[in-house]
Amino acid sequence: MEHLVAYIDGIGWWSPGNADWDSARQLLRGEDPHEDSPAPAVVAAVLAPNERRRAPESVRLACDVAAQACSMAGCEPSRLPCVFASALGDVATTDAICATLASEPLQMSPTRFHNSVHNAAVGYWTIAAQCRAPSSAIAAADGSFAAGLLEATVQAHADATPVLFAAYDIAASGALVDVVDNSAPFATALVIRHERGPHTRASLHLRHTADASGSSAVAPALAELAATNHIAAALPLFAALAGAPPMTLALYSGVGSTLSIEVRA
Repeated sequence: MEHLVAYIDGIGWWSPGNADWDSARQLLRGEDPHEDSPAPAVVAAVLAPNERRRAPESVRLACDVAAQACSMAGCEPSRLPCVFASALGDVATTDAICATLASEPLQMSPTRFHNSVHNAAVGYWTIAAQCRAPSSAIAAADGSFAAGLLEATVQAHADATPVLFAAYDIAASGALVDVVDNSAPFATALVIRHERGPHTRASLHLRHTADASGSSAVAPALAELAATNHIAAALPLFAALAGAPPMTLALYSGVGSTLSIEVRA
């Protein structure tokens, strides 16, 4: 395919030790060892207090980084179409539901069932942000970040409008620890435009190819974080956005396919 350009206006971030993009940039540049920092609180201030109390960790993470990206981009969240991507959804809720079904099925919580669906996070977001623009939820296993980034960029060009893209996963728990290799939460978000604007921080030149070799090296300081979460496969991209020279990298985007990304100013 011909390349598409995603102009990045806003970035949101949450990882263990770093609760926003400003602090994450230090980590990504090797200036702030994240392993010595405590896990920051997930604010998710966009959610009403009662919704924040009942929302699971995955929802709070996704909504928190989405709000950060919108704020940086100077965009009104209620007007932005959005794409949310997660490889696994809320695995803690999934584990709790499975355990309940196996032991006391009549005690199934309607709220937990409500939170278990894969589009729960984008549903909470659109309600909290009063967003009536199109929204979608994507799952593509290890290729979830790349697939979501491509989807959001295509939509931005097709509709000539900024699009919010959020990607997140949480740590596995319970019996799922043995089959799900996520050991820490991670979430990030981008506001993507089809053309350069006053808030543009970088441009990503994307090309989707039928090449199964999609992977990019991660700096040794980031290797531990990259190994803890499916969405953290995007770390080389964010390292480039944090201030590295222009570079080209490749992210796995599905069986037999790669998303090639050239990062420019």
